[in-house]
Amino acid sequence: MDASFTAEQDEIRRTLRELLQKRCGSAELRAAVDTPAGYDPALWTALARQLGLPGLALPEAYGGVGCSATELALAAEETGRFLAPSPLLATAVLTAPLVLALGTDTQRARLLPRIAAGSLTAALAVPGTALTTALTLTGPNGGEWAGGGRAGGVQARQVGDSGWRLYGQVAQVLDGHSAEVLLVAAHAGCFARSRTLLFLVAGDADGLVRVRHTALDATRPQARLELRDVEAELLGADDSLNVLRELSATGDTVAAVLAAEAVGAADRALERTVHYVKQREQFGRAIGSFQAVKHRLADVYVQVQAAKSAAYYVAWATGQGERVGGLALAQALEALRTAAAEGIQLHGGIGFTWEHDAHLYFKRAAGDELLFGPVHRLRAYAAEGAHLFENREVTV
Repeated sequence: MDASFTAEQDEIRRTLRELLQKRCGSAELRAAVDTPAGYDPALWTALARQLGLPGLALPEAYGGVGCSATELALAAEETGRFLAPSPLLATAVLTAPLVLALGTDTQRARLLPRIAAGSLTAALAVPGTALTTALTLTGPNGGEWAGGGRAGGVQARQVGDSGWRLYGQVAQVLDGHSAEVLLVAAHAGCFARSRTLLFLVAGDADGLVRVRHTALDATRPQARLELRDVEAELLGADDSLNVLRELSATGDTVAAVLAAEAVGAADRALERTVHYVKQREQFGRAIGSFQAVKHRLADVYVQVQAAKSAAYYVAWATGQGERVGGLALAQALEALRTAAAEGIQLHGGIGFTWEHDAHLYFKRAAGDELLFGPVHRLRAYAAEGAHLFENREVTV
């Protein structure tokens, strides 16, 4: 492994940080999350046209840049620093890889160039709260989360030779209220031939009801989808594709991007706290000069740097086929939670106010754990996969 970044990777990070510094400050962030879409379409257009961010990891044949998951993770680290609300995670990280892996040539040609150009946003709809299970991060992906023929999931029935209709409900869909195309996981077939399939659904399809939730983390807008006999298009040429395997394969890339994003947010939260304690005076001296404050911030710094190393490693290891994303994500989420909590404490009274940005980082930490964790489940499943706690006979 080469731990140094290439000139191209450094340029991606530098350019993206400069753009976000200009266009995603505190006022712009708060204004964006209050819009119906939950993000600034002008900023999203700039990220797409100037940096090619949505197509960063897509092949050049479909209008993408042709980079790897490493570049996408490094870009996510910068968006995490600013808590930039955008459809990047839902569109480019969760949905586009599945379309690329499972879609027909026609479906890829129709969707991926528009995703790469930023003119089409997409969202992955997984029933219930089972997104991390579907991605094989907190449990085995057996497909039961898709409904299994029982109430609570999304059911698909075939109409004629090629048509499909969906009915059911999906909660906690990232950017589900604004995405122009939805990739819905649904259960098809009776008990003997039950299987999980993915379907493309237009955002304005008849019978589709989308309601935006009031999420804990406003920078990650979520929606509830109700599908009432909605027309859908099967992703792929037929229903024999191994959808569960592809979802599982996507999981490590998702974990790598999320870990880098959390590290960026943690690094920024720590940076803001250090700046504050250098300026805030008490008893005639900066509070950052007190040894107790130094020790607390030093502990946070060590934790953030360790998480950063893990995030960089998993971004590289994903391309080598090594599945360590869950552990890196757990470490990054824990570092973000610690950095955000210490930031609120050390900012004192102002850290608890709505006007200060400290609570935004804490909510990102808590919201990500609810969506993609919690930390102890990520670690427990990784330990189970490594057979760490299996009983072994010890011979003396």
